[in-house]
Amino acid sequence: MNADLNSSQLYFNRELSWLQFNSRVLAQALDATLPALERLKFLAIYGTNLDEFYMIRVAGLKALFKARVQETGADKLTPKEQLEQIHDYLHKEHQVLETCYTSIISELHDNAVHVKNYDALSEDEKSAVKKIFFNEIYPVIIPIAVDATHPFPHLNNLSFGLAITLKDDSKNIKHGLIRIPRILPRFLQVEQTFIPIESVVEHFASELFPGFKKLASTPFRVTRNADIEIEEEEADDFLEILQEGLRSRNKGSLIRLELMEGADKKLTKFLLSHLDLDDKDIYTYKSLPLNLGSLWQIVGDKALSHLVRPTFNPKTLPPLDSENIFDAIDKQDVLLYHPFDSFEPVIQFIKQAAADPETVAIRMTLYRAGQKSPIVKALIDAVQDGKQVMVLVELKARFDEENNLRWAKALEEAGAHVVYGIPGLKVHAKIAQVIKRTGNKLQSYVHLATGNYNPGTAKIYTDMSYFTSKEIFGTDATHFFHFLTGFSTHTKLGTLFMSPKQIKPKLLKLIEKEAKQGKQGHIILKANSLVDTDIIKALYVASQEGCKIDLIIRGICCLKPRVKGISENITVSSIIGKYLEHARIYYFKHDKVKCYIASADLMPRNLVRRIELMTPILEDNLTQKIEQILMLQLADNALRWELQPNGNYTKIPSLGKEVNNHCILEEYVSKIYDKTKKETPDYVSRLANRILKES
Repeated sequence: MNADLNSSQLYFNRELSWLQFNSRVLAQALDATLPALERLKFLAIYGTNLDEFYMIRVAGLKALFKARVQETGADKLTPKEQLEQIHDYLHKEHQVLETCYTSIISELHDNAVHVKNYDALSEDEKSAVKKIFFNEIYPVIIPIAVDATHPFPHLNNLSFGLAITLKDDSKNIKHGLIRIPRILPRFLQVEQTFIPIESVVEHFASELFPGFKKLASTPFRVTRNADIEIEEEEADDFLEILQEGLRSRNKGSLIRLELMEGADKKLTKFLLSHLDLDDKDIYTYKSLPLNLGSLWQIVGDKALSHLVRPTFNPKTLPPLDSENIFDAIDKQDVLLYHPFDSFEPVIQFIKQAAADPETVAIRMTLYRAGQKSPIVKALIDAVQDGKQVMVLVELKARFDEENNLRWAKALEEAGAHVVYGIPGLKVHAKIAQVIKRTGNKLQSYVHLATGNYNPGTAKIYTDMSYFTSKEIFGTDATHFFHFLTGFSTHTKLGTLFMSPKQIKPKLLKLIEKEAKQGKQGHIILKANSLVDTDIIKALYVASQEGCKIDLIIRGICCLKPRVKGISENITVSSIIGKYLEHARIYYFKHDKVKCYIASADLMPRNLVRRIELMTPILEDNLTQKIEQILMLQLADNALRWELQPNGNYTKIPSLGKEVNNHCILEEYVSKIYDKTKKETPDYVSRLANRILKES
């Protein structure tokens, strides 16, 4: 009880914890029981994740190092120490990555799918590729001379191309670049053979520099700091300053150079001299293609769908399968668990409201709406039909800024009232409100969620959706949207909880209250990340009181479990599988309201620097459904990893009957859907109880 809870020994570093998470993604790619393209998909996810990690986290650490900042978190590691440990971790993992890729390519080869460089192609394949090169690549590729009269060009973030050494007839040596525009495919395709574009460009390089002979060439890729800094308080026009910020993303400081192993030393030196990087910033690959994220091109080939896991078709179960969605919500609150429950009712919530003459107003927040959004189209239809439409489009949603700018302009041009976020805070809350006139009164319907209003990600992210027509939620929703459109900074909701002022104090109070139950207490927190020091300290104290604490944290976890005298009663699980665990659920066994769903993770940025919402689940049957989902996940022995006190994660062994919560829910929901559409099945409760008994 007297332990120093501020000790750095009680906290994992957030960046190193994130690397552990990405290693668990890589472990999926290593799983030989999965189909070949399913494994390749996880390799692509691993690479995309790592790109973002470098663009934001590593770039931030480099900036802190240059600013001579010493400590950055509760673990007390300096930016320099973190950069060194990140470098060491990734270089150690590099061989695993190479082996994984080679294994997948071999398995694809066994299935008549090939990834080959130009030189390894048959004569017929070379002939086909030559036609593609001169018809589709040669006209748009960019050869660049670099000499006294041709300065080294600016390379945008994630630029990809070749550095080349050339010699003319007079034996003059020249250096140049060949930029490969993003509009070109990463792989050229001849039937089921995929050819990396750089190997084709390398072969035909002399065609781009007539009169010169190629002496050496090397593919390369650069990464820049992509974090946008916006002085919002000084912005008269936020749209204009955000657009300028997006342009500046391609001008951020360089932080990484990727090369192929065995790259010509003189060319490497040439690149480094112009890029202001040193040897520690170089990452080399033996067989892996530069830009692992580009493997999505192969994964997404429809002709190869037999090499991925079967796609699950989400189901719309009673009471939303056969009647007007608002009539169903009038009768009862509804809780959906995506993607097992279809996202279609969420779309219909907006579509039906837009088409209904009784609808007076539609209000909602959009954080990541996706490129083709039926929801935005329905909102535009509602405006054109004379309904009041208010939308907060969060323009600061990282890497979705351009997409959100496009939707914001479309909505504004249609006549909707569009709010572009709140100065100094990101609006990450997920809420939609529909107000209808029924008789002589106005009736409010509210949708609250843990995930974005994005039909695409709703098929691969697990999230909670909650529909209600209860007056207490409608009143809070109205206050919330008035807060977004007005000047008030003092809004306090009565039933919902809003950050930055309400969620963290409420969670701390709930943890403290459950801790008083001692060994009878039970807390389950499910989130993407656990970083907030105050929350961690409260959990340590609760553990010391004997309270049982199960944490289901997909990604970063800075809390150390199973530390004697501190966290002996805390387990930390991470579930990595077919679907991305995205729901935030907070459960307290002895509280009057046991379950809360939230848009907020357990991080300072969510609890202190964002506008988020946490929703209490008041109905007993819906609470039971959430409890059983949590229990089913804690019983999972196929996808679950457990965090050890040393910071490593151990895969839970599949002893006895396999419990894969993703597959089980797919199968069970399908059976219920096929069996009946007349009764409302409490499918999760029945299934989880059976599974828990068996395991």
